[in-house]
Amino acid sequence: MSRPTVYLVRHGKKPMHGGTGLSADGVKRAQCLRHVVGADSEYEIDYIVAQRPRASMQHEAQKRQNACGSYNQGVDGRRARPYETMIPLASDLGLSVDTSCKRNEYKYVKNIVDRYNRTGNILICWEYRRMTHTVEELGSKDAPNYPHDRFDIIWTDPSPYHEITSIYSENCPAWIRS
Repeated sequence: MSRPTVYLVRHGKKPMHGGTGLSADGVKRAQCLRHVVGADSEYEIDYIVAQRPRASMQHEAQKRQNACGSYNQGVDGRRARPYETMIPLASDLGLSVDTSCKRNEYKYVKNIVDRYNRTGNILICWEYRRMTHTVEELGSKDAPNYPHDRFDIIWTDPSPYHEITSIYSENCPAWIRS
């Protein structure tokens, strides 16, 4: 079986004056991704990974060990944007969103990619400042930096994951920081 292509996207925008979750533009981005990389696209997404939202202490009793060797906990809303961005697409595709890895657990994201044994491709949604580290952990020696003012870029990292072969915009509304 051939190895999957890994696609990486940034989460949707956050509210302008702080707060947690997605802004109205972030919600539009999540909805647009349903069409850009959805079932009728050429992406053939069969697995979705998003960084784990920050845990809430009030859900401490709900801990469970996960694939990263750490724990999932209740969500307090911080760092939830990658997950929230992926929910509509995952629902359309009948997939769950793997949130087993914390923001800085790049080697565990690599473990997920290495262990993947299905026929489709993998979509990773992460915080933009950490995407370069994720790609480096997968094997790229010259990973680009994701621009801080862009929300519209999709990186393509095909096996053997040594370089990003495509960086492009899908031109969805609300993807470029205003």
